[in-house]
Amino acid sequence: MNVEQMKIVVKEILSKTDLTPCVVGHRGVGKSAGILQACRELDRRYVSLRLGQMEVGDLVGIPFRSGDVMQWSRPSWLPGDEELPTVIHCDELNRAQQEDTLQAIFQFVEPPGEGMLRAIHTHTLSRRHKVVVSINPPDGSYQVATLDRALIDRMVMLFVETDYQCWARYAQRREFAGEVRQFLAGNHGFLAKQGMPMDMQVEPSERAWEMVSVLKKNCRFPAELEMEVYSGIVGKEAAIAFMRWLSDRKGRPVTADEVLNDWAGVAGRAEAQRDDVQAATINDLSALLQVSDGLSEEQEENLVSYIAVLPRDLRFGFVKSLLKIPAVALLLVKDKHDAVIFDAMQAISEQAG
Repeated sequence: MNVEQMKIVVKEILSKTDLTPCVVGHRGVGKSAGILQACRELDRRYVSLRLGQMEVGDLVGIPFRSGDVMQWSRPSWLPGDEELPTVIHCDELNRAQQEDTLQAIFQFVEPPGEGMLRAIHTHTLSRRHKVVVSINPPDGSYQVATLDRALIDRMVMLFVETDYQCWARYAQRREFAGEVRQFLAGNHGFLAKQGMPMDMQVEPSERAWEMVSVLKKNCRFPAELEMEVYSGIVGKEAAIAFMRWLSDRKGRPVTADEVLNDWAGVAGRAEAQRDDVQAATINDLSALLQVSDGLSEEQEENLVSYIAVLPRDLRFGFVKSLLKIPAVALLLVKDKHDAVIFDAMQAISEQAG
């Protein structure tokens, strides 16, 4: 994506989630300027941490004794709870000169857990304040540290590349010298040349898919950027597969919510599903029922109706898994469901015997 597109994505993430975007790009492409502009457009105060110039004490504060307790002074750069909404830009993250500096900031760039606040050592950051990171790619062109996979897995990687049209609009707004703009209009190659592909070893993980879920539920990206954003979280291969799955509505499995709440509307689709697609519906239902507070009478009937259309082997396996969920097991053993459930339970009993 180019800098203008990066700004759109960064503003969406910072304004609607607690995730940490990490802007990756070559020198001079406009990473820092784009992040600063995004902050201004969001009407947020901007604080820059040049991590290549900082030590651990600059990040966590200086220790002091209060009675019998050791405490750490609050760093001057860390905004207080009542200060104006602020974006803290961890610039040049992978230029941190000392390993312990990188380890100290690791906790801070990690999105806060549910019900928790973002923290660095003993200090916490109000949810009104957000964090963004920028780095140069570790492609051999820069004196940077290699970020480990655990740190990469905690950020949304956004890869920014040179784009003449984007630069030309920026140059026009900033009133660059006409001669410079006219020269580059016919000589695009004299803008920054692309380096090696910016491979950050981004791969799928449970945490990564949770971040995709947060973005999918809360953010609206332009269609041409959505796959790029997800690629920076789960990797290109997984992002392509996910986007294809999203577009393939015809072959998409019936969801647990549809089975329980719209059975009449999806019964035909559910019965016609291939076994592999059926397995996805079964897994979705199993996961939902394990955390459900209970089923309404209509949902109970819909669940049993779904079980009734399953092929024999799938039905037995599904019923066996449902009997391990106490609240659901109590519903399935009702006499009125014997026509559907009895055979499966009998087969399970024979297996146990």
